[in-house]
Amino acid sequence: MTLGQKIAWDDTILPFQLDQADIRGRVARLDGVLDGILAQHDYPAQVEALVAEMALLTALIGQTIKLRWKLSLQVQTKGAVRMIATDYFAPSAEGEPARMRAYASFDRDRLGEGPGFAQLGEGYFAVLIDQGKGSTPYQGITPISGSALRDCAEAYFAQSEQLPTRFALSFGQSREPGGADHWRAGGVMLQQLPKASPAVTGGGSGEGGLLKAADIVEGDDAENWNRANHLLDTVEDFELIGPSVAPTDLLVRLFHEEQPRVYELQSVRFGCTCSEDRVRNSLSIYSARDIGTMTTDEGIVTADCQFCGAHYRLDPETLGFDAPKGPDDSA
Repeated sequence: MTLGQKIAWDDTILPFQLDQADIRGRVARLDGVLDGILAQHDYPAQVEALVAEMALLTALIGQTIKLRWKLSLQVQTKGAVRMIATDYFAPSAEGEPARMRAYASFDRDRLGEGPGFAQLGEGYFAVLIDQGKGSTPYQGITPISGSALRDCAEAYFAQSEQLPTRFALSFGQSREPGGADHWRAGGVMLQQLPKASPAVTGGGSGEGGLLKAADIVEGDDAENWNRANHLLDTVEDFELIGPSVAPTDLLVRLFHEEQPRVYELQSVRFGCTCSEDRVRNSLSIYSARDIGTMTTDEGIVTADCQFCGAHYRLDPETLGFDAPKGPDDSA
């Protein structure tokens, strides 16, 4: 089997539970999704790696939430990589795939020689949940900390949700003989089943006093959590990425004594929600004078989607809140 060949478990997320440990989890494998995300941009290697890690975290986290519309992860910093943004859209109907998109904003001239995480600097990691029309969006943030984006995600769950959470991730490019580079990523998420957490007072044991998983587990829960983490520590990169290891086989290899129970596999695809109608709607708050300042020398208004690279060219006479209404437009 060649690494570029589509495999049944590519671009999927498998929910599972460890019955002997009261721990739930997810196994994610991203393949075409990452190619779809990264093919839209000419990112340097460090930025590509950050986007790949963020996308993998988004897939794992998004599938744990009873989501009606969208989960977003964001990183904003003062470093060379100013922003990373990802969206996970819930399936529109049962049996349909979830959709994902991502992009990064960065200053190429400020990128150093170190790994991607070293390009972030001071900033924050945010989780945003929007359940759609009629709901109030949720946002939780935690400072950038640790040595990888997964450390930020773990700190978020410990600090904001008081849920012990652990990620093991692997991602990168592989190449078939004579073929092009091909992205593949895989990861495992462990999370203690929600329950009444011990009251935590004062600072935690993490960087800057942030809470860590060890600060919010006790008794049998702590023993179960530590045992599951020791087992996850034995996983190897090729098992996570998984071209030859099915997610179910991986769970048996790692956790057979914990009695893993699997649920329905969720597929995920690259997908963007941008459209000309959405662009027009976003510009409907501006006056004709405002639209005039956006008009190019060619007499058009242009807009680019940062996620998928779509380019829109619009007639300024048809834009803004005071643009003439068509016969089918509402008053």
